[in-house]
Amino acid sequence: IPQHTGTLPVASYRLATNKAFDGEGNRGAYSFCMCPGGQIVPSSTEEGELCINGMSFSNRDSLWANSALVVTVSPDDPILDKYRSTHGETLAGLEFQRDMERSAYQLGGNNMTVPVQRLTDFVNGVVSSSIPSSSYRLGASSAALHDIYPKPLYNALANAITDHFDKQMPGFLCEDALLHGVETRTSSPVRVVRDQKTLEAGGVENLFPAGEGAGFAGGIVSAAVDGLVVAEAIKAKFLENGEEHSSVGQSFKSVGFEY
Repeated sequence: IPQHTGTLPVASYRLATNKAFDGEGNRGAYSFCMCPGGQIVPSSTEEGELCINGMSFSNRDSLWANSALVVTVSPDDPILDKYRSTHGETLAGLEFQRDMERSAYQLGGNNMTVPVQRLTDFVNGVVSSSIPSSSYRLGASSAALHDIYPKPLYNALANAITDHFDKQMPGFLCEDALLHGVETRTSSPVRVVRDQKTLEAGGVENLFPAGEGAGFAGGIVSAAVDGLVVAEAIKAKFLENGEEHSSVGQSFKSVGFEY
């Protein structure tokens, strides 16, 4: 029998549905930024808030794979109504994001410990009595992640997992899968206004908003492409014959998501 010494390549996946039922209607739900052989890391920017993200080192050789599970929230979504009443239309999404991150911080014990739950327990709405190991290095604590988001978002995510993702990739829903909370920053809840021709920020000359943080992308690739588009606009203004070309932006368009 031939002896083989090669190793299997790292595995990756992408799951998506636009029929995640939230109790009243369908929402989009999908895996995001899947990192094979990676780990989960903190990405918070404010005290008293917990946001996490996933990454892989270049070798992609850790024991874990991680991916965000995302449910869509539209600008006119009813779950944002209470945030509109206190923070206005523009900043409602940002305050919703911060509210979820504060809740995660509290669920974890107010010390950057990440709240976690077995995926099987999440869809059944029960706190996990035990948890498998986690790649998150600041500690993990079993918590009721099924209570952290508004009910329509929980319903949609649970439905996506049981009725769609596990059918697209049998075995996805299992006891060893550990859900961590929360990743709320898949794309910016606020878009910086920029001139459609010059791509400069509205009312601010020589400032060129670009990428995810400015609200013009929804992932690494789209952010990179938007950066190239903006770089061309900067080049057109400052490097080509030393003259401004106010019409150059007419051929440019956003490569990110529309809101």
